[in-house]
Amino acid sequence: MSLSSRRLWRIVCGSARQKRAISSAVINNSPMTLTRKIINTNNAPRPIAPYNQAVLLESTLYVSGCLGLDKDSMKLVEGDVTVETRQALKNLGHILNAAGSSFDKVLKTTIFMSDINDFAAINEVYKEFFTRDYPARSAFQVGKLPLNARVEIEAVAAVGNIKTICCH
Repeated sequence: MSLSSRRLWRIVCGSARQKRAISSAVINNSPMTLTRKIINTNNAPRPIAPYNQAVLLESTLYVSGCLGLDKDSMKLVEGDVTVETRQALKNLGHILNAAGSSFDKVLKTTIFMSDINDFAAINEVYKEFFTRDYPARSAFQVGKLPLNARVEIEAVAAVGNIKTICCH
């Protein structure tokens, strides 16, 4: 293995277990098998289209966009954008929990909103759930959200033990 290949290998492979698996696959010239687990919980609203609440690939969790739906009625909660945002984040929390993760293990969120003027109000609720070492984030105003929702939040999170090293 050349020096540049080794560097690429270190960049691509996160954990020692993944490195051993890739090394074994390279040596044995066989494809590596990753574990993909579908995550669904009755504590959050069921999907409204052909998707799952989340998919776990090894130790990375991809959570589908969460709306401010009541899980029993499958209708948006009544109230302003803060009420809807709070419910969307509660739903996200239930899915994270079902996968063995939590808000403090979220690496990246994406917030879609129907009106960018709601951004400050959404941020205030967001800070109730993400209290420190905030995840990376993108936020967009979009033309229209499913069920005429005002906000939708998706996330990528870790599952397992993580150590945060921060600049402050």
